[in-house]
Amino acid sequence: MRKIPYAIFIATLAGVGAVTQASSAASSGPGYTVFNLPSAGGTVSSGNSINNFGIVSGDSNQPGDQTTHATVWLLGSRFDLGTLGGPNSGVQWPVKNNVGVISGIAETTQINKLGEAWSCSAFFPGNATLHNCVGFVSQWGQLRALPTLGGYNGFATGTNDFGQTVGWTENTVHDSTCNPPQVLQFRAVIWGPGKNQIEQLPPLPGSDTVSAATAINDHGQVVGISGICSNAVGGFSAIHAVIWQNAKPTDIGNIGGAAWNTPMAINQNGVVVGFANVQPGGALLAHAFIWTKGGGMKDLGTLPGQGVDAQSQALGINDQGQVVGISCTAGFASCAAFLWQNGVMTNLNSLVAAGYDDQLLAANDINDEGVITGQAVNSAGDALSFVATPGFGLARRAAVGSTQSVTLPAKLRAKLLQRLGPNASE
Repeated sequence: MRKIPYAIFIATLAGVGAVTQASSAASSGPGYTVFNLPSAGGTVSSGNSINNFGIVSGDSNQPGDQTTHATVWLLGSRFDLGTLGGPNSGVQWPVKNNVGVISGIAETTQINKLGEAWSCSAFFPGNATLHNCVGFVSQWGQLRALPTLGGYNGFATGTNDFGQTVGWTENTVHDSTCNPPQVLQFRAVIWGPGKNQIEQLPPLPGSDTVSAATAINDHGQVVGISGICSNAVGGFSAIHAVIWQNAKPTDIGNIGGAAWNTPMAINQNGVVVGFANVQPGGALLAHAFIWTKGGGMKDLGTLPGQGVDAQSQALGINDQGQVVGISCTAGFASCAAFLWQNGVMTNLNSLVAAGYDDQLLAANDINDEGVITGQAVNSAGDALSFVATPGFGLARRAAVGSTQSVTLPAKLRAKLLQRLGPNASE
């Protein structure tokens, strides 16, 4: 496993101040210089998190695309974080930590005794391995497994600058609301700041039995979901979008649907973004949302001008209120990365500077300098991690094709629909 050199990290801290901050204007803002990040040898990688020092983390498939590893990119170089002994690992959410901590998920050597596929398997290549999967934190390239609530599995999503990490873990309760192969109940947790410290965050009172935390800010505000066990992946596990303050959950509303109501990120101002169903029932047909304490949950819609996009997801937000995400046609046949600011959703491909030939599929996170990371697709159908840096005076590339959705490569769409199962809306 290649460790992150301390000298490179310090150099990153020193050099990041040269990044130009994004304009507050929407379509008239700066162009974006985009470059792709090196992969581990497979044909799928994704930048899922970028902090204020430009450190990108995500995952990159190994050669042959049968496994993926959590990956960090520093100054254009790739560092493989390895696993906890099992086949796969990854950083799937915007971590948002600025002091060198990365959080994610990793499989262990142990095979699950109950035959559970668990939440992690939805984010790894191929079929579920049935290895136990737990949350991890990494500092200076060394993975440390996070404890569970007595069950076999866990999932870490984000870490604030005070060393608190959030996610969800199984307890020992056999929950009757679980759908096979899921057996055990799970609850949202905060790990830390102590090494073995773990605090449970309850679901909403009433009929909800499970909860999961997806993001935390430096004020200790945690967002996530509350619902029933289901398959431990979205759906009715996310009947309610919630925010916890001092371990007390509050329902933050919905935009019409009764499932898949999922916060993805929260900034230091307490503004929450994510996606929420716009139809009743368990099928996924979601729109990106933004939530504020004063204004409640607002539907951001889908990319305008294309006329065919049916759903969208907001995946990241910075402290300036810029939101990034993905907008797709029905059934996820084609998608495009978006930037939302000042009430306007813009196809990020239309802002790319001349000289970049690939298409931006998803914008997964944005830091306070306006630098974006995500996933692009090249002409061969490979999915690539990218970094997009804003800069004024950059000539945009030709408009032809730059505002269209990107056809989702078959391997990405197949895995996505496998994750969603019968809940994918065609």
